[in-house]
Amino acid sequence: MNPGPNGMAQNGVPFGDTRYVREWLKISGEVHPPTHEHPKRPIQGLECPRSEVSGSRFWGFIAKLCGTPERFFQNCFVHNYCPLAFMTKTGKNIIPAALPAVDRRSLEAICDSALLQCVRVLRAQIVVAVGKYAADRVTHVLRVSGDESSASIRVERILHPSPASPQANTGWEEIVTQQLRNSGVLQHLQQPC
Repeated sequence: MNPGPNGMAQNGVPFGDTRYVREWLKISGEVHPPTHEHPKRPIQGLECPRSEVSGSRFWGFIAKLCGTPERFFQNCFVHNYCPLAFMTKTGKNIIPAALPAVDRRSLEAICDSALLQCVRVLRAQIVVAVGKYAADRVTHVLRVSGDESSASIRVERILHPSPASPQANTGWEEIVTQQLRNSGVLQHLQQPC
């Protein structure tokens, strides 16, 4: 969807819980804050002490399932549909689906184009959308692309790990494991390097 304030907004990595970004993905370096940052959401980069629950769940699950980043990235790539963070005056995260319709449509046109380019460049055969909004966007993008090869791309959906979802707060890993198993995607995550 879009960056969480303590995850990708801090370090640029989708579902970027700082601990997993540093310790499991082994990403290091300095993150420079934007010229205009929200006073309630300062950018601390890889030094951000707060956990991103969605990211901790996502990368924790992937780490447990795949063992190494190399194994995961052998067959997978994580693309954030909208890499922009939106916040209220109080610093509360605003998801794209909650933007005013005219703004959302303009943003989605840009994000849809970037998503289609990503799918084409990677020659994706399966897209696993994390959450309903992402599934709706990728399905729409592939349907209207005018590209015959887009019709052959499978779209699967897994439950978003957001703590805002009551379902994700009760056995998210088990639910997603079953969703990946049922879709036949799980085998691609467990192949040896």
